[in-house]
Parts: sequence; structure tokens; C-alpha cells
Amino acid sequence: MPTINIKKKYLFKLLGKKIPESVLLDRISMMGTALEGETKDELVIELFPNRPDMLSVEGFARGLSCFMGIRRNPPSYSIKKSGLKVKIDPSVKKVRPFIKCGLVKNVNLKDEAIKSLMQVQEKLHQTHGRKRKRVAIGVHDFDKMKFPLLYKAVPPDSCSFVPLGDRRRLTLEQILKKSQKGQQYAWILEEAKNYPLLVDADENVMSFPPVINGELTAVTEKTRNIFVDVTGTDELAVGQALTIIVTTLADMGGKIYSVRTGNQLTPNLAPSKIPVKLNYVNSLLGLSLKKSALKRLLAKMGLGYNGKNAIIPAYRVDMIHPIDVVEDIAIAYGYENFEPVLPTISTIGEESKSEVFYRHVSEIMAGLGFLETSTFHLASYSDIKTKMNHKISYVEIANSVSSEYYILRPWLLPLQIKILAENKTREFPHRIFEIGTIFLPDAGEETKILERKSIAVAIADKASDFTKIKQVLDVIMSALRVKYSMAESDHPSFIPGRAASVLINGKKAGYIGELSPAVLSNWQLETPVCCMELDIDAIRAIAQKQG
Repeated sequence: MPTINIKKKYLFKLLGKKIPESVLLDRISMMGTALEGETKDELVIELFPNRPDMLSVEGFARGLSCFMGIRRNPPSYSIKKSGLKVKIDPSVKKVRPFIKCGLVKNVNLKDEAIKSLMQVQEKLHQTHGRKRKRVAIGVHDFDKMKFPLLYKAVPPDSCSFVPLGDRRRLTLEQILKKSQKGQQYAWILEEAKNYPLLVDADENVMSFPPVINGELTAVTEKTRNIFVDVTGTDELAVGQALTIIVTTLADMGGKIYSVRTGNQLTPNLAPSKIPVKLNYVNSLLGLSLKKSALKRLLAKMGLGYNGKNAIIPAYRVDMIHPIDVVEDIAIAYGYENFEPVLPTISTIGEESKSEVFYRHVSEIMAGLGFLETSTFHLASYSDIKTKMNHKISYVEIANSVSSEYYILRPWLLPLQIKILAENKTREFPHRIFEIGTIFLPDAGEETKILERKSIAVAIADKASDFTKIKQVLDVIMSALRVKYSMAESDHPSFIPGRAASVLINGKKAGYIGELSPAVLSNWQLETPVCCMELDIDAIRAIAQKQG
């Protein structure tokens, strides 16, 4: 988990008073943070990743002052219009589509403030920004910029500038190859044909996101007016990072100004609301709180309350659901104040019926001479769609750490075929199966993802054909006492005329067939493969209903 370094003297300055050491350390530990280390002058605080607003010393002090009652009401931040514009060229859509900007004037960066700014910027990059791939932050000396700015994508060798901390004028390609930051973050742009740039009215490069800023607008202790640009691949995360940075700068004495970025005025610091029902809170926590107590406890966590809703400051990006509010109430109440109570009933644990069923099916397959496999939930586009000649809908992971494996598998069969391909030099026959979770897009689900259990079975052998795999299907269904029928299928992964849909009670519950020569060629397989995939949850529902 991320840690931040805090000078005690600077923390007390932000709190407005000196706190006795024993009290300070106790409150830090009870606030949901942890003391990782301590010296005479400095604290090292460990934070949960869900509180990026505390990654700055100012944000941590803001939370601590509310928690200790030093600050009675949650802080509020006003925004004035700057009249500044940042234009967004359509060329950035394919490389780094989102940018949001803000301006903070009259910031005091002396003493520990500039160190705090650099620290929160880097910590946000590593955590909230996923090592700058999801979000990258640039801070600039506003007085050295000429507006309007333009955010665009350009060819790697089309322009050059002096990168921050350097004296050499380098092209974008040279920066990625020769500079330390370029080498560190070149991987983010490895598939991009054009690179994103933020330039001013004179075509001076302000920023080459997500890699490095230009030396022209370098921020120092003497800088008073700071322009912030945040770019990324996730619009929500970009806005959240901008909010955290500008409120941190405001806590350094600055005044926030909005910037028209594209067709939006940013930042947006409007608070959000989450409904809070008193009986819901009390039932979950086992308390008998009244609304007055609820308001007081929420204030300790920097949240407001209007009698019906918790008022969430824009920088509290961790607040999504009413249960998040309940957790904050519990922290404010103090976990040390809850009285542990033994349950009035006793229960005996047992394996779930679904797991018993899955294990039973596994035993049937083992009895038929099949080897059970276990593959990863993440798969590649090539394996799931291209090699299988199948246009299937899927769930994609945003900002995946891997540029290859970013799809939550929507079916198991491709991963079984991949295992066969990786073992094609081994002695045949190959008989494998897997029972595992698949993930399907579903707007009706709360998470927009439907999770189902599926079973995939594959046989690779010179004698593999539709009859062999159907015999396996017959044994499974007979052992489970589930009746099924089949209907002709034109599934693109199979040979026409040698594929079928499996129907249970008239509803499709899977498919069965012989892989087409084209699919075998895609996997570089020379041996015929017959296979099937079934919705094992649909089968289980029928089997368990029949007893």
C-alpha cells in the first residue's frame, strides 16, 4: 500500500496547533491509516489505495483535522472563471483521449509545500494513475504560458523540445529512447503511431503526456500561479486526479480557477449526495444513533449531512455506495467503542450445493479419462475471437497492466484449444476439460457483468469426430439425469453440418461440434479436435430440481 512522508512541523502548521505525540499517533491509527515509521521530525503514514485524497500532506491534514474535531465543518472550495481555453484535437482519441485542466493562483510553495506537491503527484501516478497509463499529471508555471492551449497527437519526429530537467532539445522519439523518464514510460506509448502533446499559442511544448513536461514551464519554490493538466484513458479518473491536485494547492493558500477544456469547464468541485437511512446504518452497526449523532460522526470524516443524504466532497472519490458512508460512520464512532457480542445462534459450515455439484461433474469427467485444467480469467483478443473465428461480446479491462491479456474470458473453449496447441508434440489422444467462471456483458446486472459457470470439453485425436464428443455429452447428461435435445448450429468455430446447439427445456445451454480446418490452422493444430461447451449452471438448476 502507498506511504507518504510527513514532516511533523509542517503537519502541525496545517492543523493550526501542535498535538501531543501520544494523541497524534493514536488518532492516526484510529482514522483508518497506519503509522509505518517515525523519526524525531517525520512520520511515515501508510494509506489504503481507496483514499487518494490523503496522498498529499495537505489532504491528510484535512482529514485528520476533521477527525480530531479541530475543523468543525468539511472544507469547501470556491471556483472562479479564468476565461482560459484548452482546445482538444480529435487526433488524441486513439492514443490518450481525455484531458482536464485547472488553474490555482497565489500558491505558497515555500518550505515543505513544494515537496508535498511533488509527492502527491508521484503517488497519484503510481496508484490512482496505474503508473501513468490511466492518469498522468502535469504542473506548470502559469506565468510562462500563452493561451489558448492545444491538446493534439503528432508523429514522433515532427517536433522537439527541452524536457524537464534537461538541457538538450530532443524529438519525442529521442526522449523515449534517451531520457530517464522516457525509458521508464515508453511502454505506455509502444502501440501508438502518434504521441499526445499539449502546446501553447506559440507552439511551445508544455507537456508530453504521460512522459514528461517541458523545461519552459518548470515549477519552483518561487512559482505562485500553477496550471494543472491531467490526461489519461479514463475520464472519471482524470477528473478525480485533477480535483485532488487543485484542492491540495488550495490548501496551500491558492485560489482555484476553472478552465474551458474542450466543451467542459474544469475542475468540477460540486459535491455529490449519497442517501443515508438511519435504520440502515443502525442495523448494520448494531447502534441506536440519532440524526444529530449521525451528523456529528459524518463531520468527523469530512462529510456533510442534510438529514437525508451524506454530502460528499468532490475529492472523496472513494465514496460510491451507502455502505461506504456506513464504513466512515463506524470509523468516526471508533472501532474501539463497539462491544463485541457472541452470536446467539450456532451454525455448522458445509460445502455449498453448487460446489458439490461441480465436483460431482469433475468426477464424472475423470472417470471418462479426461484431465482437468485450470486457466486464467484474463485472455487475449486473439485467443478469444480471432483464432476462433467467432464474433463474441466480451468485457474488457480498462487500463490493464498487460497490453495482451485484457479480456475477461466470455467462454472457456479457446483456452482449452490453446492448451492443446501448446501440447501438440505430446502423445495423443488429448482429453481435457475445465469447469470455470465466464464473464458476459449484461446491462441488467449491478456490475454490468454476468458471471456464469461453464464446462468446456475437448478431444484431440486422429479419430476425433462429432460422434465421440456426443458420446461424452450423453454420459454427462445421463449421469446427471438431465434430458436434452440438439438443434443444427452454424457456429463459426465449427465445421458446417458438424455442429449443434445443446438445448435444455427448449433453451440453448451450449454448443458441440468439430473445429473447422480454419480454426485448427489458426492454432497451428494438425490433429482433428471435437469439443463442446455447456452452461453448467443451467444443467445444475435442472439436476438439483429433480433431486
